[in-house]
Amino acid sequence: MDVLMHMGLMLALIILFLGLGTWVFVGLFLVAISSLFFIADFSIDRIGFIARSVVWRSASAWELSAIPLFIWMGEIIFRTDISDRLFRGLSPLVQWMPGRLLHTNVLGCTLFAAVSGSTSATTATVGKITTTALAERSYNNALSVGSLAGAGSLGLLIPPSIVMIIYGVLAEVSISKLFAAGIMPGLLVAFLYSSYIIVRCVMSPQLAPASDERISLQQCLSGLKDLLPIVTLIVLVLGGIYSGIATPSEAAAVGVMATFVLIILMGSFSWDIVIEAAMGAVKTSCMVCSILVSAAFLSTAIGYLHIPVQLVTLIESMALSPYGLLLILAAFYILLGFFLDGISIIVMSLPITLPLILQAGFDPIWYGVFLVLMVELAQMTPPVGFNLFILQGLTGQSIGRVVQAAFPFFILMCIAVVIISLFPQVVLVLPNMM
Repeated sequence: MDVLMHMGLMLALIILFLGLGTWVFVGLFLVAISSLFFIADFSIDRIGFIARSVVWRSASAWELSAIPLFIWMGEIIFRTDISDRLFRGLSPLVQWMPGRLLHTNVLGCTLFAAVSGSTSATTATVGKITTTALAERSYNNALSVGSLAGAGSLGLLIPPSIVMIIYGVLAEVSISKLFAAGIMPGLLVAFLYSSYIIVRCVMSPQLAPASDERISLQQCLSGLKDLLPIVTLIVLVLGGIYSGIATPSEAAAVGVMATFVLIILMGSFSWDIVIEAAMGAVKTSCMVCSILVSAAFLSTAIGYLHIPVQLVTLIESMALSPYGLLLILAAFYILLGFFLDGISIIVMSLPITLPLILQAGFDPIWYGVFLVLMVELAQMTPPVGFNLFILQGLTGQSIGRVVQAAFPFFILMCIAVVIISLFPQVVLVLPNMM
């Protein structure tokens, strides 16, 4: 039972340091140092040597170079009128569907997620346009806010995904295959959301105001023209990765250059936008990478304490079925989502959960998608759900109303988790073709 005692002590340290308001990366470093000193009885010199080695190794991983580039690309798009064009482009294409413009939330987030990699950027960029536009047209507020809360989280699942890059580095699996694995589940979630909107609006037509406007072919073609910038970026970034021409980091660099060219051609370029976007990307990237480095040190400390091996032995003695293990992990991640952000959840839990998953016979690529879906659920759970706070700021509503609006979409994402668990080929069909 030493493993449970050690895990309990480490959990208590995490709660202590984070509860004191310590920055996450500092808190993780302190937990690792305290564990090695008090539990493993390591000397300060040895702990310092381990820390230097781990920090250098994890911080110099070439795959991490894609993170600031993808964030920069999303920051530039956020500050230009590409998001306005996205709404204008989708509007005539969804007029024939029950729910009409409500689908711009789902489709807009799906498309923007394919160039952003960030759930907060996706929610904020699409939401700054659609929340006002839908409210002015008297669309149901709860359905509008809820669909945006759910669809905004697709920024983590649909490639290029920053969280998937982090998982790929920590789990030592192909990031390109992880990106491919996220496509079908991402489309599945988007399909579930749009289907729910259709069913709700068929049952209660007043949720989406009727319109006598007839959409002409010319309006549809004009809409496709407005979608061209986003589609161009998607083709360049993802096409380069899946064709094998470019690595994710190289594709991210191409995406940034293509974004510059697009905003120049559209007349949206200014040095203020470039500098503001660069500063936003630097701040976010430093936060992500510092957490990743500290998590690598914590993972090493957990390894020195032999917690993963002992935990695997303990779980094996419980004779859990693979799906029983998944159920426990799902509940565990949803619980963590009440208190931690997505990146922290992954980097803190992966050293313990990945050995269990591999021992149970699950594919690490499949588990990466499962884990991202769990993190997406965390984005919709109070009190730390980032999407909820973004929407609260955009709409001015209370957090309680935002949570209530997001709950049906939380359930739909849980259904998506069940589907990929019962039918893992939904995740693995594209990676297996690479």
